[in-house]
Amino acid sequence: VLGRDFSENALAIDAEREGLHMTGSAALPTYSRGSTVQQFMFVNGRPVRDKMLIGALRGAYMDFLSRDRHPAAVLFIDCDPHLVDVNVHPAKSEVRFRDPGVARGLIVSGLRHALADAGHRASTTVAGETLGAFQTPSVEPRVYQMDRRPNQTFSPQTQPGFSDTDQSFEAFSSRQSDVDVPAEIEHLPLGAARAQIHENYVIAQTEDGLVIVDQHAAHERLVYEKLKSQMAKNGVASQALLVPEIVELGLDASRLLDLSDELARLGLGIEPFGQGAIAVRETPAILGSVNAEALIRDILDELQDVGDSTVLKSRLDAILSRVACHGSIRSGRQMRSEEMNALLRAMEATPHSGQCNHGRPTYVELKLADIERLFGRR
Repeated sequence: VLGRDFSENALAIDAEREGLHMTGSAALPTYSRGSTVQQFMFVNGRPVRDKMLIGALRGAYMDFLSRDRHPAAVLFIDCDPHLVDVNVHPAKSEVRFRDPGVARGLIVSGLRHALADAGHRASTTVAGETLGAFQTPSVEPRVYQMDRRPNQTFSPQTQPGFSDTDQSFEAFSSRQSDVDVPAEIEHLPLGAARAQIHENYVIAQTEDGLVIVDQHAAHERLVYEKLKSQMAKNGVASQALLVPEIVELGLDASRLLDLSDELARLGLGIEPFGQGAIAVRETPAILGSVNAEALIRDILDELQDVGDSTVLKSRLDAILSRVACHGSIRSGRQMRSEEMNALLRAMEATPHSGQCNHGRPTYVELKLADIERLFGRR
């Protein structure tokens, strides 16, 4: 139904949590769509369009796609019928799980584990689009010199300056390559760096093709993943407010206080303050000056909409993304051979390095067979 491109760029999903079992396929971030038309979800075999499930799918890809791109996925959730109510919508297109947090956590964690296992892999459609950009439509079949029947015998004397040109090629071929790397690393997934062009793109040779890497986008993702890892390990530093900010929430106060431990791990310290109010005592230091009340209400809005909130984490990740952008290799910087190969090896070892922080590919791989077709060799 979704076509060959989806099947070639989809990851197998199989995860289980507290009585819920999820299977199906989810596409790589670089195979994102402009709308949600390729999102299909089934609960106990019944197709649903549930906003909580769709929000969980979106949350799983939050770190990899910009707001105007949408993941493609086909997910099946099976569980005991007593764990889900299918009669909350007249058309039965929405469901209500007994524990929505378990269902959401299953989707988010299951998809993120699959994406992490994919490593540096990027969508094959990127290479196809690249090859398509090289090809130009022609009205008549292309005819190459070797296909023409010669009218006369070729004579070197009819080509003035040919001998001089031949000597220049000999001189060129005898030059030492600027990029001298061991041939044995060509068997690695991203191959061996052979050149840098326009001070922005690294050209690497693999066993069966070549790889073109956007050095800035690739290194930005590497720095971003490192910053996230450090934040997860060391926690989020918080800054105490000189005067706690009191936010009146009414009945929603208890709902937010239930998440106080999770918010504290992200640097947001809240505590009850009388009936229907909370006191914000700490905010994440990395956010700088922040409107605490607006942040609290944004978190509540998302809680009401999808049953969970990623507002605070997404803001923290946005800051880390900007830090990574400024701390990565800039476009226009010349790189030495060892630096280029170090970048390739780091990409191979880092999850999600196949796409930048906005879901765009960090590299394009072209197979030798496709390149040969461009030159009419196949």
